[in-house]
Amino acid sequence: MDGGKRYYFVESSYFGRRLDHFLARYLKEELSRSQLQKLIATGYVEVDGKVQKKSNYRLKGGQGVELTLPAPKRLEVAPEEIKLDILYEDRDIIVVNKPRGMVVHPAPGHEKETLVNALLFHCRDLSGIGGVRRPGIVHRLDKDTSGAIIVAKNDLAHLKLAEQLKARQVKRLYLTVVKGKMRNETGTITAPIGRHKKDRKRMAVRIDGREATTHYRVLAYLGDYTLLETKLDTGRTHQIRVHLAYLGHPVAGDPVYGRNRELPITGQALHARLIGFYHPRTGSYMEIKAPIPGDFRRLLKFLKVAK
Repeated sequence: MDGGKRYYFVESSYFGRRLDHFLARYLKEELSRSQLQKLIATGYVEVDGKVQKKSNYRLKGGQGVELTLPAPKRLEVAPEEIKLDILYEDRDIIVVNKPRGMVVHPAPGHEKETLVNALLFHCRDLSGIGGVRRPGIVHRLDKDTSGAIIVAKNDLAHLKLAEQLKARQVKRLYLTVVKGKMRNETGTITAPIGRHKKDRKRMAVRIDGREATTHYRVLAYLGDYTLLETKLDTGRTHQIRVHLAYLGHPVAGDPVYGRNRELPITGQALHARLIGFYHPRTGSYMEIKAPIPGDFRRLLKFLKVAK
């Protein structure tokens, strides 16, 4: 999305239509509806020469609409030469096997050596929709969760992938080891998630939280632990970790929601094994798997021996 002005003439057939709906007709490949509404609310849109800050303003035939697109902000994140395990790449997207311990994007306390720093060195350009500190990032993985993560190289790809996530069309399968023996071999956890009332760094199941659904199935019993495949319908922060802890089966090695025990893995035993989606340009369905990392394999071997 480049800066500059765009001018549109309102045809009589658009009489009575909302301002944001009208603009979305022309800009659907560049901006989401929420982005357009934000631009309108902050004074970047004029109707017949007057600033109009209401997205639901009803247009009249013959009016002129002028949109000023703000110039892209200068990128604050520096490229860093960090080796990436690339599972798939083309001109629109890149799918990376993120290692455990790597933060996805810069944040206070983690300004360098993030996935974004590495991607900027590799790609030189990513979509700008995520902002100057999250370029290209369509969805996230926790620092100590490994596995497949998809990144958009341009705004069109970002918008198309974000739409699929919102429509729950993206398939996300995870491998995880949890404490205890799961009573049911398959199940669905539907429990709303929100910020913990006392600890703002944690999430919790809350009646006033956002809708969240996780499916699971048992792959193997490993003594006092269980190997699961989990599938996300929604993508709330720490969702799998919170939901399984809520069931009384916290993810093994989870320092926040679990119990501390010496295991041959650093952080939670959670791996994004597969991601499936429709390619943002071709529309063809793709599934990409991330190999199981060495520390996860060592944990499985350890538990098999220890059981």
